[in-house]
Amino acid sequence: MDTGCDDWAADPDNLVDSYLHHCPAREILAVLADKWVLLVLGVLRASGGPVRFNDLRRRLDGITQKMLTQTLRTLEREGLVRRSVYPTVPPRVEYSLTELGADLGRVTHLLGTWTIEHKDEILTARTEFDERQEAAPTPV
Repeated sequence: MDTGCDDWAADPDNLVDSYLHHCPAREILAVLADKWVLLVLGVLRASGGPVRFNDLRRRLDGITQKMLTQTLRTLEREGLVRRSVYPTVPPRVEYSLTELGADLGRVTHLLGTWTIEHKDEILTARTEFDERQEAAPTPV
């Protein structure tokens, strides 16, 4: 299927075409840019094995049951998470990363590491920006 955005292979350092609205890579980036997606992937990666729904919910402070369900379904649809159901009463459901999800986890881990390393700089920039905004004259 020619989407018109596959030319990046000729120049992998130029991903601009993958940002076009008709390119599937843009849709995938939109999914991955979701904060809950990144956090769920992080918990699954850190666990090193299957995690039950309620364990995920406990580790993801602030996520609702509905949002966690939607996020897990999205990740399963994208092929990043495996959902395993065991025939017990009540049914036991566990989630784990697929090989593709584990590969992505290495990338998202780098993003998390970068965030921790640069949080002080970011927080300082926020404070300076907010102070400039407060000091700016208000238009008449």
